[in-house]
Amino acid sequence: MAATFAAALACNRNGAVDASDSAAAADEPAGGAITLWTDSTELFMEHPALIVGAPDKFAVHLTDLTDFAPLRSGRITLTFTPRDGSAPVVVVQEAPRAPGIYGPSPEFTRAGVYDLTIRVESPQARDSIRVPGLTVYASADAAPRESGEAETGIRFLKEQQWKTAGLRTEFAADGQVAASFEASGVIEPAAGRFAQISAPIAGLVDASGVASSPSPGQRVARGTTLALLTPSLGESGGAYADARARLREAEDEHARAVRLYEVEAVPQRRVHEAEIQLTAAREALAGYAGGALSAGGRIAVRAPIAGVVAERRVTPGSRVEAGALLFSIVDPSVVWLRVNVPAAQAANVSRSAGAEFCVEGSRRLYQARRVVSVGSMIDSVSRSVPVLLEVINADGALKVGANATVSVRTGLREAGIVVPTAAVLDDDGRPIVYVQTSGEAFEKRAVTLGAAEGDRVLVKSGLRAGDRVVTSAAYQIRLASLSTAVPAQGHEH
Repeated sequence: MAATFAAALACNRNGAVDASDSAAAADEPAGGAITLWTDSTELFMEHPALIVGAPDKFAVHLTDLTDFAPLRSGRITLTFTPRDGSAPVVVVQEAPRAPGIYGPSPEFTRAGVYDLTIRVESPQARDSIRVPGLTVYASADAAPRESGEAETGIRFLKEQQWKTAGLRTEFAADGQVAASFEASGVIEPAAGRFAQISAPIAGLVDASGVASSPSPGQRVARGTTLALLTPSLGESGGAYADARARLREAEDEHARAVRLYEVEAVPQRRVHEAEIQLTAAREALAGYAGGALSAGGRIAVRAPIAGVVAERRVTPGSRVEAGALLFSIVDPSVVWLRVNVPAAQAANVSRSAGAEFCVEGSRRLYQARRVVSVGSMIDSVSRSVPVLLEVINADGALKVGANATVSVRTGLREAGIVVPTAAVLDDDGRPIVYVQTSGEAFEKRAVTLGAAEGDRVLVKSGLRAGDRVVTSAAYQIRLASLSTAVPAQGHEH
């Protein structure tokens, strides 16, 4: 597998050093540290200066990138191939000395430049990692000296990383996301999924009906009885009683006409006239009570749609006027998101535009299913265009009336460096990411963000393709940046 070369750094195993330690270190031959990533494995290898006849132990750290855990078992084979064509140096270690850490000790008999191939054979990973251009020196005097400079960045040992639950990294890469802009919005009921139920006539709220009346938040089926009203005798109540009486008369007359027609006592025209009168009487009564009558002359107020009771305004025994609001019902399984698109962005929105959003008090990201409508006029006060989007709300988590922050996608695409949105953190109002510069070193980078699409965001500045960014558990890196001391456990080399 192809590997990405990250760094070759001097290893400071004892953490921070003072000036005298730095001076002493400068007299020592320089070792190195190498970090490579393949598709499945991370290699962080520290080694001493490579000198003929002077074997020293390597520290080979191997991480399984499927779960970012250390390799706990398996053999590794290190093959150092000299570029002059002579025989390679091969070292095999059957198992790690500690989880994730191997300590092979190669010995060289010839100076020169070697290309190293590390073959990994583990139940967790099978890989081949190539490390080119390692120089073996004829003597310690021929080797370069340590610079004496302390490492820069945030120190976070492999042992710490392996013990940090959820720590993940990923390459920043060239890519494209849909261009988008930010707008405000509000959750509304979808058309046909909201109903306000009013009193059909003036009357008294029946106490027995209220006892079984659904409460706010309770789900009801279409046709469910919400309340019972006893019509008032005066005003519309009297008219309602008259309408009921005319309906009974029309029903009786129709039944009589049908019986007479069956014995050929009246012509069919008589039955037709009775049917017309009956239909008119029913329609007149429906105008008062929707035809929903119960025993005892009470009017049953029923739910016109299935949904959740959002509001209830009934008090047992109270008198209500015709048209007074009694209940509100909403079906929240599908809602609309009304977005106020700034006038400057109105031309970039079409029926094919998409959007994602989050509502106040929640970090959950929602996706709009489709655009219902795009306004054709700019509001003179808000200088915005209303756009309605349909959102599936199967679990009912979205509440009608909630404010939303919306990222509206346009039909354009933006190219640049793309990283997971989880990699971006807020640092006192500035977006930042943590970059792994080597196996045990990280640094904080301020970035400038562009458009976002799904779980990916465009970075306009601050990163390059190939930078390794921390995508989760970055808070632990932030904590490590507050201390310059190496943890007590140190390396298990």
